[in-house]
Amino acid sequence: MSEIRLDLGDIQGTVLRPGPAAYRGAFLLFRIDDAAAARAALRDVLGSVTSAAHMDRPRPFTFNIAFTHTGLERLGVPQESFPREFRDGMAARKDVLGDVGDSDPARWESPLGTGDVHIGIVIIAGDEADLERPLALAADFKGVSQVYRRDVHLPPGGKEHFGFREGIGGPYVVGSGIDALPGQDHVMPGEFILGYEDESGRVAPLPEPEILTRNGTFVAFRQCATHVAEFRRYLKEHARSPEDEELLAAKIVGRWRSGAPLALSPDHDDPGLGADPHRNNDFTYDGADPDGLRVPRGAHIRRVNPRDSLTGTIVDTRIHRMVRRGALYGPPLPEGRTDDDGVERGLIFIFMGASLTRQFEFIQQVWINNGDFTGLGTERDPLVGANDGTGVHTIPAHPLRRRLTGLPRFVTVRGGEYLFMPGLTALDWIATRTPAG
Repeated sequence: MSEIRLDLGDIQGTVLRPGPAAYRGAFLLFRIDDAAAARAALRDVLGSVTSAAHMDRPRPFTFNIAFTHTGLERLGVPQESFPREFRDGMAARKDVLGDVGDSDPARWESPLGTGDVHIGIVIIAGDEADLERPLALAADFKGVSQVYRRDVHLPPGGKEHFGFREGIGGPYVVGSGIDALPGQDHVMPGEFILGYEDESGRVAPLPEPEILTRNGTFVAFRQCATHVAEFRRYLKEHARSPEDEELLAAKIVGRWRSGAPLALSPDHDDPGLGADPHRNNDFTYDGADPDGLRVPRGAHIRRVNPRDSLTGTIVDTRIHRMVRRGALYGPPLPEGRTDDDGVERGLIFIFMGASLTRQFEFIQQVWINNGDFTGLGTERDPLVGANDGTGVHTIPAHPLRRRLTGLPRFVTVRGGEYLFMPGLTALDWIATRTPAG
């Protein structure tokens, strides 16, 4: 294979560059009130938009911009050849995504899913002081109204609200310039960034106009509330001991809370393994654990990345991988507390890829909310699936398997949007073009 060269200076940084090990940030959403003024404001901030090349010329923050279909429409940008799901928007895809019950778009936090979100800005910084400049840039954005803000963080140690280490197991993007870690899938860049060779060995046609889409990526933005007290109560009610609570939690997720994978440490937690990025993702399933005795076939991490579990089927897992960035909002629930304190806490995710249907929607519909692909029938992901109090999670064991029943929904969708994150050349084109008519 010839060397893959990506135009890192034209690709927005969030796509290829993960944030610091611990950070502060903000997700901001805007409505366009005056398209001409918004284009002028975009011109003013172009020099502050961070690219993937800034890994070599680091800045104390990242500042990246994306647009919904409606936002591009407001700016007079032609997009008739953009895929249907992007033009429809996330709320319209609720049946595909499993956004039902309390996760139904009718219950989402306003203005998510209403059509009033046009521009999204992602800001990540190492600390509060480094947030001041990018937040000031966003606050000075003319021609728009801020309609949403979520302040986010990733604490030292990288654990999310359920207590599990966050951010393990993403794919390695060929040509990204980052050193691959052991166990990472090596995935061609065209699976994530438009205009490059993908896993089929070809460069997919770019949606028109090409100047808008080259070096861009589609983004699925999700705000998800995590029901930590309910998760803790469920473990207590179904475990035989405090040690068994931790084992059940690991069997639901596929990792111990430290990040140590059950595939490598099936009987006990190993914090040293969990904290070691050169070891904590270096494993497979098919040869060592085909029946799920270590990692249940329905466990969260085995669903969202089946690795070699599907060898020999028509499914190639690499074409369904996404770049994922996650951050926490809200304070942690105090350790040991099992009653709901009434405080909203959760995760903001952005998933980035070349195809919303083949990547984000496929994983949600087929791998998370269906068990057929792994021989589990109607079982859903026990942690993030659309369970309703009747969910089941099968844990293989000898001599008898164990089955968790009555699974509630531990994660509720509070809202989301589909966006497109253009390259920097495209941002300049949007900002300086004169719309037809």
